[in-house]
Amino acid sequence: MFAPQMRPSRLVPLAVLVLLPGCSIFSGGSDADPDYASEASTNLKRGDQALESGQYQLAEKYYEYVKTKFPFLEASRQAELRLGDVSFERQLWTEAADRYSAFVKLHPTSPKVDYAAYKVALSHYRDIPSDWFMIPPSSEKDQTQVKAAWTAYSEFIRMYPESQYFQDAKKQQADVRDRLIRHEIYVADFYEKRDRWAAAVNRLETVVSQYPGPNDDKYLFRLHDLYAKLQDQPKARDALQRIITRSPGTPAAEKARQMLGS
Repeated sequence: MFAPQMRPSRLVPLAVLVLLPGCSIFSGGSDADPDYASEASTNLKRGDQALESGQYQLAEKYYEYVKTKFPFLEASRQAELRLGDVSFERQLWTEAADRYSAFVKLHPTSPKVDYAAYKVALSHYRDIPSDWFMIPPSSEKDQTQVKAAWTAYSEFIRMYPESQYFQDAKKQQADVRDRLIRHEIYVADFYEKRDRWAAAVNRLETVVSQYPGPNDDKYLFRLHDLYAKLQDQPKARDALQRIITRSPGTPAAEKARQMLGS
């Protein structure tokens, strides 16, 4: 049997569509050549317009031109910052973080330094592996970007408490903390199920020392039990004492006090 014959006059091959002038099914359009002006501000404005319209390569050319040709003007510093924005919009997270970090180091007194420092952290945050349902959860993946985000957010929060980005940074850092804790607990569970108590202790101590939070009493009770299994009574009692110190007046603190008394 033969398949019914199609009418060729009504069909246009996909490859031809892609190559037709003005067709941008997959390319997303092409960037035009830059039309450089003699003034730094005009080139900067043209770069901004290109960035806003998604012409990233064109924007980058304008910003690089301003940075190179006008190194002593304020526009050059603005161009440096915009180059980070280009990388960020293109989702080139590592490149964006590097460019923003360079700006922070080179221009610590700039009024935009808090923006750059925040975008360093946000770039690492966006680069964290997702919890897509077809792949292992992020707690089981490499934590390099999660730790980088934690470090960057911690530095930003310490340095720029008055920044307009402070509250967003706090919320995002809380999510990063949860991710790091889930990873450490995942590894601690792995070790504890195999009676490798000392290794599990190390992971739990990391949680309560580096990423303190509202669930510390739960992890400290668990540390108490693990230290007891290791027959290290001083450290077992110290875990209970830390609950009393960190959560005074709570049911957890009362329970720890009773355990110490017994």
